Amino acid sequence: MARQMPGIPFHVKALADATEMYSRGESISFKPRWYFTKEEIEECSPSRKDGISGKQESHLRHLYCSYLQELGMELKVPQVTIATAMILCHRFYMHQSHAKNHWQTVANSSMFLACKAEDTPRLLKDLTVMTYKLTYSWDPLASQKIREKEVYDKQKGLILVGERLVLATIAFDLNIEHPYKPLVAALKRLGISQKEVVKVAWNFVNDWFKTTLCLQYKPHYIAAGSVYLAAKLQKIKLPSANGKAWWMQFDVSPKQLEGSLHMVKFIILFVLL
Repeated sequence: MARQMPGIPFHVKALADATEMYSRGESISFKPRWYFTKEEIEECSPSRKDGISGKQESHLRHLYCSYLQELGMELKVPQVTIATAMILCHRFYMHQSHAKNHWQTVANSSMFLACKAEDTPRLLKDLTVMTYKLTYSWDPLASQKIREKEVYDKQKGLILVGERLVLATIAFDLNIEHPYKPLVAALKRLGISQKEVVKVAWNFVNDWFKTTLCLQYKPHYIAAGSVYLAAKLQKIKLPSANGKAWWMQFDVSPKQLEGSLHMVKFIILFVLL
């Protein structure tokens, strides 16, 4: 299946987008803000201002998340690295438009940065070759073409220019926290060892990265919601620990949990199913 947009050849358009983006990004100066309201995400994103509908942006989000999952598996990096790459893309597109920045350029460079940020580095050469093969998976000659110096250098250049533009856009903030740690810690404190509950909760966390949930709620809210839904699906009652209600293990209040659960259920009904 083709992974490039119709019209201008991908490598030409992406390089032009990346170069233009970086030149603008050099002057970007702001205090990083990585949590937004549902209304801000749905109505005020840069892509919306450029005429891209919410439905179109959701589709593009699904494209780069699916692509990053496949790329990460091919590179044999941990799931946390893949999750970091997804968050970098999400954050990037809260400040830049899909209309001006091809999702694949941003995704490739986000994976390169995520590998560094999570201390799971991969050789630039390997990333260059793999991203080209995945991009042109419809072309039976892709494996041969990427061996050509001109083709290889162009793909490598896209990743490196893209790396700089992503860094400029996110204000060089690579400090990303995930729900995995609070999830594991809370399950341990609560004494929940049923493999199916743990597995379902973990899978929920992985699924949330493909949505805007990580742009709306901090990691421990997502972890709490994932445990609650996993327990509900497995029909077990969440215990208390040291006399404290289960949700207190995540440092969230019932009101905060209710808000995040409402959004989680909405996403399950209308996005994940």
